[in-house]
Amino acid sequence: MRQRLTIILTFVVIVGVLVVINTVTYVKDEKLADTEINPNRSTYHSGPTGARALHDFLSESGYKVMRWREAPEKLLSDTGTSVSTFVVIGSTKLPFSEDQAKVLREWIARGGVFVLIDRDFTYYDPSGMSHWVFTSRTFDFPAIDINPGDATQMTENVNAVAPVQPTRLTHNVASVMPSRYAARFTITAMEPKATADTTTAPATSTATPELAPPEAATPEATDTEADAEDDPPTFEEEDAPPPPEAGVGEAPPTVIRREAEPVSSAPVVHLADKNGALLLDYVYGRGRVILLSDPYIVTNAGIRANDNLQLAINVLTSYDGLIAFDEYHQGRGITRNAFASYFSGTPVLAIAAQIVILVLLVLWTNARRFGRPLPLPHVDRRSSLEFVASMAELQERSRAYDLAIENIYSRTRRVLARYAGVNYNSSRSEIAQRVAARSTIDAHQLETLMRECEETINGEPINWRHAVDLVKRLRELERKLGLRMRSRDARQAAENI
Repeated sequence: MRQRLTIILTFVVIVGVLVVINTVTYVKDEKLADTEINPNRSTYHSGPTGARALHDFLSESGYKVMRWREAPEKLLSDTGTSVSTFVVIGSTKLPFSEDQAKVLREWIARGGVFVLIDRDFTYYDPSGMSHWVFTSRTFDFPAIDINPGDATQMTENVNAVAPVQPTRLTHNVASVMPSRYAARFTITAMEPKATADTTTAPATSTATPELAPPEAATPEATDTEADAEDDPPTFEEEDAPPPPEAGVGEAPPTVIRREAEPVSSAPVVHLADKNGALLLDYVYGRGRVILLSDPYIVTNAGIRANDNLQLAINVLTSYDGLIAFDEYHQGRGITRNAFASYFSGTPVLAIAAQIVILVLLVLWTNARRFGRPLPLPHVDRRSSLEFVASMAELQERSRAYDLAIENIYSRTRRVLARYAGVNYNSSRSEIAQRVAARSTIDAHQLETLMRECEETINGEPINWRHAVDLVKRLRELERKLGLRMRSRDARQAAENI
């Protein structure tokens, strides 16, 4: 048990030393200041470039919001069926891959709402989901010394932007204050690649694919579509109606076949100034894409300016359902154990790893032999007094008091003879006189004591009280002469072990 206690204490001391070393050597990562050159648009971030204020406001206002920390592929699974609006804010730390963009387009086409808030769309081209070309242009570039939390610096020489028409996204919005670095959209029509051929359409086949343009159109329908494109777009504009049925016996209509790709209606501009559009949206399949060209409007620093908060609420809650903020591409994805993520950046993980290594090392060393096997030492657990106690009990039970006196008197006589300087076989009187000459012991008393002991040994009747009295007188004699027989015997016994 004592050896185990030593091992346990040693282990505790080593662990304590490791904890102290890790604590002393731990250097906390210095948080970089927020800048518009390298912003953090995460909803977890409470700095001026983050969007935590918007997320917390929506959550506390009763809207259904969540932080999406999984790959976009999960949008097409059962987990993504409850998501109605998917929001991406700013240039993400992880770019969208081609497969992820394809999955996102498919999710939108099924009826989802995609909100993209950024100044630069080069990493995710919205033109791939429309027959229109969207170009973003910025008129100022942020400098390193610009403080994103200072509204004066961020909105210097910027005029508020008013809605161009009353729509659902501009409801209760009088003006919006963008930053000086806000981009502007320009929209141009894309020339569709088309080939004309003449086919006979069955009278009963009038349905068209959900994400494809109509496959049959009469000349009247073509004129209607052309007129619709000349009119200014409105928010209530939807996909073109299906083509009329071809009557039996009528001439086969001319079919315009485009490349197989989703078709959206013309984009609707909600906010714009002389430089271009700031907010627009368009239909894609059964869903909708909303583009806002300045993340500053929804950040912690800019959301309180003018009607920026109201605009953000309108944009994100224009359709009922769960609002998911993309945190996966902001570097907050679920890619490792939650426990490890919680202690990330602290010395706890290093300490735990060192303790595990130490335990494995102890187990490994205990399982190895460093020499030939040796038998365990045999330790006699019996006490020396056990024999004395056993003999005393036997002598008491058999009333062998003479034997007890003999064991003690024999050693006392031998020591007295040595003390007197005579032979062991000398007479009692000679030993007593020699001892009395060298000490203060009375010779007659000593001789009387010796005679009583020898008579008892030779068979004189004795009881236990007389035996105890003789032993006490012998021990008193040893003490007065300083013979210390018992100490010497104990020392000799210890040397013989």
